[in-house]
Amino acid sequence: MIIVQLKEGENIERALKKFKRKFEKTGVVKELRSRQSYVKPSQKRRDVVKRAVYIQQLQQAEE
Repeated sequence: MIIVQLKEGENIERALKKFKRKFEKTGVVKELRSRQSYVKPSQKRRDVVKRAVYIQQLQQAEE
């Protein structure tokens, strides 16, 4: 359960923003979306490699 402590006279919008940030960090929505469809292990590995190549290219372009 996520608990957001409010200070005296704190704006409700600020509290809601804190709650949303904490909820996003838990990864519940991300996990729910990933479970909606099955991804083969070979596809997962391919995606990891593609991401690594992309990041490496970005780093090389910076230098």
